[in-house]
Amino acid sequence: MSATTRRTRRTAALLLGATLVTLTATACNSTGGPSVSTDAKQTAAATSAPAAGAGAGGSAPAKPADSKPSETKPAESKPAEAAKAPAKVGDTIALKSTLEKGNTADVTALKVVDPAQSTNEYLTAADGKHYVAVQFQIKPTGAKAYSEAPWSAAKVIDDQGQAYGPTLADTKAGPSFQTPTNIASGETGKGFVVFEVPNGTKLDKVQFSLDNGFADQVGQWKLG
Repeated sequence: MSATTRRTRRTAALLLGATLVTLTATACNSTGGPSVSTDAKQTAAATSAPAAGAGAGGSAPAKPADSKPSETKPAESKPAEAAKAPAKVGDTIALKSTLEKGNTADVTALKVVDPAQSTNEYLTAADGKHYVAVQFQIKPTGAKAYSEAPWSAAKVIDDQGQAYGPTLADTKAGPSFQTPTNIASGETGKGFVVFEVPNGTKLDKVQFSLDNGFADQVGQWKLG
């Protein structure tokens, strides 16, 4: 038995164990329905400019009294606030666990490599398909360390709404996440997750969630 075959079987066994534990815990601890989060986390506080006509102290100079009687103007209707743009590659989304209150993380979709070439000539995409590699960065922000299998936590979705799960492959795009991946609170970890998709597929979104992919909250990034 080759080293690659042994590694694949060992990884599959670890993932199966993690999935069974997560499913059992979810059945006992589910607190609500799933939600998709597309709000990018702000990295810097917005600076506000002083009001027009304001002096150095931030207050506008008083206007001279007007001898004319005031006129009542009809209320102006303000246009509806423009919808916030969805998160895109390079943005960070704050995610939380469904199972553990202290399990939260800032997750960033850093890069998409399409197509991605396999590092193993004996482990390649099936005929009519190719690999796509997505690099994520994970930073635990709660009291708990991140100790999960990112391999099972992501999926890509095409412009027709078809979702594709990950595959056990390494590509020349860069190192994949280890299984499991352990990141201390406040530190960051990076790695690729690889997908196998039909040739000609136009990918539209990528998703990621905690709890080995079973958290109710799902982060979503727009591609392109």
